[in-house]
Amino acid sequence: MMFSTKAEYGVRVMVELARRAGEHPIPLAEIAEHDGLPLAYLEHLVARLRKAALIDSRRGSRGGYMLARSPAEITMAEVVEALEGSIAPIECISEASDGTIVCSRESDPDHVCPTKLLWTKVRYAIVRTLQETTLADLVLGPTLPDGPMLPGTWIDTQTQTLTTGA
Repeated sequence: MMFSTKAEYGVRVMVELARRAGEHPIPLAEIAEHDGLPLAYLEHLVARLRKAALIDSRRGSRGGYMLARSPAEITMAEVVEALEGSIAPIECISEASDGTIVCSRESDPDHVCPTKLLWTKVRYAIVRTLQETTLADLVLGPTLPDGPMLPGTWIDTQTQTLTTGA
């Protein structure tokens, strides 16, 4: 599953706001220039983040954006869902209003999706990771252990690179 640039750029904006948190709002143009991101696109993203009550804005010559809450109180699940919508690893899996996971291919009561268990587990793992990661965690820096995560997979905490293979 790949998240779009909405999630990537939106998380980068949130991290930058957290790093520069203080009494004064940060102009979006400064963030765009600092991170090499398109300002017009960021304006659309901050509108979504404002609607989700994750950031506040101030107008005027000293205007800009600031976090609505402490970085420790903002989870990446909130940020990603504000930008991307409900998280689903494949198109046919979604979350019902009661919180259950449904497969659009199970409209017939006699049809059971053979892969629903897999995609439900994948979705829950992604959502759990996003819920357990706060904006403060990202600002504080890497806390990933050196060593294997999965067989044949290593994370180098110095360079923050993932290596796969033998």
